[in-house]
Amino acid sequence: MRFTGQSVIVTGAAGGIGLATATRFAQEGANLVLVGHHVDTLARAEQHLQAGGAQNVYSCVCDVSDEEQVKKSVDATIARYGRLDVVVNNAGVMTFKPLQDQTAEDWTSVLHVDLLGAFFFTKYAFRTMTNGGAIVNISSIHAIETEPMAAPYAAAKAALLSLTRSSALEGRPKNIRVNAVLPGAIDTPMLWENPNVKSGEEHIDPLDVGKPEDVASAIAYLASADAAFVQGAMLRVDGGRLDRL
Repeated sequence: MRFTGQSVIVTGAAGGIGLATATRFAQEGANLVLVGHHVDTLARAEQHLQAGGAQNVYSCVCDVSDEEQVKKSVDATIARYGRLDVVVNNAGVMTFKPLQDQTAEDWTSVLHVDLLGAFFFTKYAFRTMTNGGAIVNISSIHAIETEPMAAPYAAAKAALLSLTRSSALEGRPKNIRVNAVLPGAIDTPMLWENPNVKSGEEHIDPLDVGKPEDVASAIAYLASADAAFVQGAMLRVDGGRLDRL
């Protein structure tokens, strides 16, 4: 049980990769803070975790694009558990629109969640993790190779890798490790609701589709003492799909 007694924040925790990650940390003894945008989906996630045996789970409604709400979430974690050891920046949104039809708002709505949300949690984790800790940013293979109509998402996920590198440099003197995971095609609503996939323009080989639990395992590794000498890494979890594209 690698995380016994440790407190872990998971953003975008109500479903998909976030819920699988929270489940993995709970199985390994962590005290959890589930961050999400909607009360009802967070409540269902909390019930799911408790039914699976999670002992300490706390839900925090938070718009990660709002710095003050992020600060309150971190403060609530400290108030409840007395410490913060791990942050998983998983919250993300994706839009689909041709470049010529995109607006500034299309870009800022994605960047504020996918990039600034991670920055805000990193900022307050750096102020709070006085005894060290770990941050894992969930990027995407879109940061390396992308598809039409997803420019804001691809740009945000590429920028998140840059934030990971900068945070790793500044985190090292604080004994805070910062790494990133780049999921490929994962069996979540975000994959199947992709209009490129729905239309058949993008073909997804079933052998290339991973499970949220596959990503959760990688996240848990990077957050654990098993990865004590891993800093600023960018770990692809895509079943080798990117190599074949």
